[in-house]
Amino acid sequence: MTVTVNTVSAEGFRHTVQIDEHELFTDVPTTAGGEGSAPEPHDYFDAALGACKALTLKLYAKKKDIPLTGVGVEVKRDNSQEQKGKYALHVTLTLKGVLTDAQREELLRVADRCPIHKLMTTSEVTIETHAPQGFDSQ
Repeated sequence: MTVTVNTVSAEGFRHTVQIDEHELFTDVPTTAGGEGSAPEPHDYFDAALGACKALTLKLYAKKKDIPLTGVGVEVKRDNSQEQKGKYALHVTLTLKGVLTDAQREELLRVADRCPIHKLMTTSEVTIETHAPQGFDSQ
């Protein structure tokens, strides 16, 4: 899987984000000089966590025959300390369905083991950035 990001116009900050056959957009907020026409990269980072928790819970509940009919996930960001290396995400889960207290507790534990949660909190991520020779600088 490859993610491809391309500038939409030379004047603005809006970009297309192509993920296989899916096309998304990103921009910066108006307060940073953008049009605010699409989520900014931080939004996608936060959304990845929420989406992963929801999908993980639905998959787990199906596998364990837990009567979970839906999941609501609210992710609130506190990036006030980001420049100091701290980025806090506060997640509120709404579990839908006729569930026992034990099932709710089990699902809450499982939510914190979703792959993106683990990636964000326990993995060492390395990034190598390259510019190919003959790169078009126009």
